[in-house]
Amino acid sequence: MKTTVAAVDFGTSKIVTLVAELNGRQRCDIVGAGIATYDGYIDGSWNAPNELGEAILRSVTEAEEQSRSKIREVFIGVPAAFSRVVTVEPKVELQGADPKVTSRDIRELFDRAAQELGDFRGKIIHRSPAWFSVDDGKKTMEPNGIRGFELKALISFIIADEFFLGDVSERFKELNIEVNGFFSTPAGEAMLYISGDERDRKSILVDMGYLNTEVMTVEGDAITTLTAIPIGGGNISADLAWGLEIPLSSAEQIKRAYTYGISAGQDHFETTAKDGSTVTIERAKVEEILEARTEEICEAVKSAIEQSGVRFSNWSAVYLAGGGLAINRGGREYLAAKLDRTVREIPRKTVKLSSPAYASTLGLLDLVIDTVLSDEASGSGIGGFFRNLFGN
Repeated sequence: MKTTVAAVDFGTSKIVTLVAELNGRQRCDIVGAGIATYDGYIDGSWNAPNELGEAILRSVTEAEEQSRSKIREVFIGVPAAFSRVVTVEPKVELQGADPKVTSRDIRELFDRAAQELGDFRGKIIHRSPAWFSVDDGKKTMEPNGIRGFELKALISFIIADEFFLGDVSERFKELNIEVNGFFSTPAGEAMLYISGDERDRKSILVDMGYLNTEVMTVEGDAITTLTAIPIGGGNISADLAWGLEIPLSSAEQIKRAYTYGISAGQDHFETTAKDGSTVTIERAKVEEILEARTEEICEAVKSAIEQSGVRFSNWSAVYLAGGGLAINRGGREYLAAKLDRTVREIPRKTVKLSSPAYASTLGLLDLVIDTVLSDEASGSGIGGFFRNLFGN
């Protein structure tokens, strides 16, 4: 029997609704995708709150039309701008004549972590371990059965802004759609696109969107730090529009076509001026404006990584997602030069919506699917509890 799920991702320039069918033969098939552009958000607030409801409706309606189904329930992704990450490092003593780690010890460890978290504003939507250690030994993600006297872990909590949760819930209620749950979009993206081995060595995921650039440090099954920088690809386009005196739509086309690197790319751009005529703009003029803003964003990314306090090795990977830089030829190499690290492209996970601009949406859907399939397989109770402990 097929199970149908719908997930909604709130980006800074578009709302994406995906409808997927799950069955025993195949993990999932995306049968509907609704994409609605809107003014997004910045610094935890909607830029055009009065237009948000209509944008949600357009996204949902398009997904319904493609999937030929009525959406009555949805899972919502909480973006980085409405989230924060807090980590704690709890420890518990192992009991018994021959003490070794059991599921009970892990549960107690997570309970201890919640106590150490203390009072906070918002709602926990995700919790997961970066590592476990017994008697300060080697870090592991599989502590069960290890003998010792003390179990310790680094546990990450992702806390969502109550404003986002309440506002979005009310807007879907007006559409007679029930919100089944909220999930961390950054967590889904990191877990989908960075392999377990890479996460164990500590990794970085940079998602440059239209108005935000998200920087995540990742270890084990956890995001250990999360920074939402309030500038992105849209700022590059806005600078081009102002500096070259062309429409924003023309500036966006030039930004997308631009190739980073002196030896590659075209030496001029033909585009539409404000009066509708065709104009030719030399690459040098575009480069002067575009790369100044891109450099600013890259420096902000570098600063976020340095201020995270996480120590990375030479083997730690950096991945680039989002539509702000990853879609440009030479974009990864440009960021790599600024970070003095190799920057990798995210692996291709699906035929549909394979652009880096949809990485957050597919990551969210993957996290939702993991939860739904696990619920169907294990039901409620202790099994479900420990599934959630390990990051869905």
